[in-house]
Amino acid sequence: MAPRWKGKTAEAKALAEPMSEIISKLQTSLIESNAQGLLSGSAVLLQALPEQTELLYRACIGRPVITAEKDKQWHQLSFEEALYLCSVLKCINVAGENKCAKSDEELWHYMVARRVGFPVLFKAYSHLRRKNWVVRAGSQYGVDYVAYRYHPAFVHSEYAVLALADEDGDGENARLKVWSDFHCTLRLCGSVAKTLLVLHISRNGEDTASLSRLEHYSVEERIVTRWNPEASQALPKVQINDDDDDDLIDEDSLLTEEDLKKPQLLFFCIGDCEVGITKKSRKKLQLWKSWR
Repeated sequence: MAPRWKGKTAEAKALAEPMSEIISKLQTSLIESNAQGLLSGSAVLLQALPEQTELLYRACIGRPVITAEKDKQWHQLSFEEALYLCSVLKCINVAGENKCAKSDEELWHYMVARRVGFPVLFKAYSHLRRKNWVVRAGSQYGVDYVAYRYHPAFVHSEYAVLALADEDGDGENARLKVWSDFHCTLRLCGSVAKTLLVLHISRNGEDTASLSRLEHYSVEERIVTRWNPEASQALPKVQINDDDDDDLIDEDSLLTEEDLKKPQLLFFCIGDCEVGITKKSRKKLQLWKSWR
């Protein structure tokens, strides 16, 4: 699927600075400033410098929070974004309510306890982010995430992403287990011009006791689309050779002498009315009337 650009100049602007370069600049800036986030319920608040605010926007990480402090800019990070910056890019620290920095493992246990299915969701998020996709929440489309090839200001999202654990079976979080689920999800994705991308995540026998176990998880990407019979069935091509005219059968040869005879005109009477009567038959009809 080709990107659906937002405007004539969007493609040139997006290609001028790849997402990988933006992430690299953001990582360097956050490390140099010793950036630290604060746990706040189901999110992480990050105080950013003006330069970092611009980089966070271009990297499409976090959302700005409006506060009364004009000289400080705060950003609200989701659990996935905060843990990705902390454990993968290793460019921020996250502190708890006691203002003490938490280790990656402590942060992992905190997030797993607060959010159902977080290990699978974070594996899916980090998998796409490592491939330089912009990943945003997809709850408004009934999926886990939506994936953009470039910044959302330049292009529409291409994929609606569902992260499924192969070991879930028929548990309470199992999805796409019946055909009705597939039809509903595909209909919704088609109505918003998105392709359904299902990430099947296998734990390979590992548990969620440690963040390090996540490295042994495997991800299988599957694109699910609706089958269109009209687009899938191609009409057979018939090649006509002009040199084969001699092999054709003359249709007149299929007719018998009886078929070639001129058909007789039928006639019938309705009361005293004569319908479809020839001149010769009229005399016969008059004789028949006189005899009657």
